[in-house]
Amino acid sequence: MELTDRQLSIYEYILHHHQKYAIAPTVREICDYLGLKGPAGVHRILNVLIEKGFIESTPGKKRSWRPMVPIDYDKSIPLAGPIAAGEPISIQDHVDEYLPVAPSFYGHDACFAVRVTGDSMIEKHIRNGDMAVIVPANDAHDNSIVAVMVDNILPEATLKIIRRRKNSIELHAANPAYPPLIFRGQDRKRVRILGKYVGLIRRE
Repeated sequence: MELTDRQLSIYEYILHHHQKYAIAPTVREICDYLGLKGPAGVHRILNVLIEKGFIESTPGKKRSWRPMVPIDYDKSIPLAGPIAAGEPISIQDHVDEYLPVAPSFYGHDACFAVRVTGDSMIEKHIRNGDMAVIVPANDAHDNSIVAVMVDNILPEATLKIIRRRKNSIELHAANPAYPPLIFRGQDRKRVRILGKYVGLIRRE
């Protein structure tokens, strides 16, 4: 069963917390992780994860959520270093390390990750230092978050929300401090999508 981005973020956090501490996070820790003020939304999502079989819990016991989706740790996700604009695009030529998370966890056979720099995607809960997991693709639906390069405009690959208009392609940040990049006519060919964002890995 598929999860929404928010459901997946909470499940990832529970999984990684279990891996590091052998115990589930508290609701308050999940709220802090997502930047939420109240626990009501977290409780709703935890119930959905239980219904979908992603976690189990012991009634009446705190911190008892256990991740149930099996992970094949013989497989891993390559973490790409900076991918400079203008270079031939081969993720394998930019690998800094391999993350011990199976691509199947994100519902795909192959993924790669890029390290996030800056705060341009902060309203999508993607923070500086996070590792954004990307499924390779050269196209994406409107309002998708994509890893994208723009020839002669952006110095390296970055995350943006893509929106298409009749005669233009717009790349939006998830932070009102950053204006959109708009490409019209022949300039649309400068935009190259590397893949679609499907989740993130955050190291504490």
